[in-house]
Amino acid sequence: MADEIKQEAPKNFKVTIDNITIEVTPGTSILNAARQIGGDVTPPAMCYYSSLKGSGGKCRSCLVEVSAGSAADPRPMPKLVASCRTNVMDGMVIKNMTSDRVKDARAGVVEFLLLNHPLDCPVCDQAGECHLQDLGYEHGKEGTRYEFKRRTFEKEDIGPYIQLHMNRCILCYRCTFVADQITNQRVHGVLDRGDHSEISTYISKAIDNDFSGNMIDVCPVGALTDKTFRFKNRVWFTKPVDAHRDCDKCCGKVTLWNRGDDVLRVTSRKNEWGEVQQFDGKPGWICNECRFDKKHINDWTIEGPTQISRHSVISQGHYLGLQKPKETVAEVMGGRSPKLLMDIHDISDVNTVDLSALPGPATGANFEKKEQQ
Repeated sequence: MADEIKQEAPKNFKVTIDNITIEVTPGTSILNAARQIGGDVTPPAMCYYSSLKGSGGKCRSCLVEVSAGSAADPRPMPKLVASCRTNVMDGMVIKNMTSDRVKDARAGVVEFLLLNHPLDCPVCDQAGECHLQDLGYEHGKEGTRYEFKRRTFEKEDIGPYIQLHMNRCILCYRCTFVADQITNQRVHGVLDRGDHSEISTYISKAIDNDFSGNMIDVCPVGALTDKTFRFKNRVWFTKPVDAHRDCDKCCGKVTLWNRGDDVLRVTSRKNEWGEVQQFDGKPGWICNECRFDKKHINDWTIEGPTQISRHSVISQGHYLGLQKPKETVAEVMGGRSPKLLMDIHDISDVNTVDLSALPGPATGANFEKKEQQ
């Protein structure tokens, strides 16, 4: 009997991003390595989606500078690279926010993405949770050098639940990947080439498969909107809560966006990167029945408030998941109220209005006691 060949586990790679060194498994992209660190070290991503095969490499907003290719070959890469499409090497040194080249290039990418994008944020349903808004605010410039007219398209209904605003589209291809990979058949895609490219359906064919609503969740801008939620409310006036139900089509784990007891819309649960969360190792896509038909609070089992970043406009006024700092003053004072520190006269029982005899400034409590006498 032949001896079994034991394969050693691959050695982890050490990579340094913005002066922070971590260990990652071979085959990890620079973007995913940066996400393990988090914060400003992570490049933005408008087209990359970890659960969609083939995504990434189109928007160029995740460009980074590789100042050292690897420990074996420390030469820098001559050009900026797309972090979502470039895998790390052992000893690689990467600059993201510490590179002036990256900041300048990213500002140029934002300017290109906004060339034809309309300034209709006040009426757009995506406002408040738009990745392009965040990208423009964090990495863009105040003005634009573009002098020509923006391209315009007519609004198009691509199904009973979805409306397409091609004016806002940045051609990230996410919706086409969703239709290819999680639905029965795809009837829409990118038509034409160059600056004439647009998302549309095949001979105005309606999109009516059971998982078509997930195209709304993956869209980073307001190009694909939920017709059942259009103009009903702003997201910062709603309260997102996690909920679930027994569904034979999907995982049934969703986020409800409520206004009081009214369920205004239902979406997939998303992680800190704006991507659909995974459950049991699989993406948590939801079916159209859960998304569009179950709009009553009694249809769901409420789990609790959704964890929202405190920097998001959605969390304003809700304090969702906010942890109150621990008060230590009361412990130091033996359980007494910290307010007692504000008026020492109530503690010392000063009952006179002779200001010269008071050990400190007079307060209203001194005069109240005089009137009672």
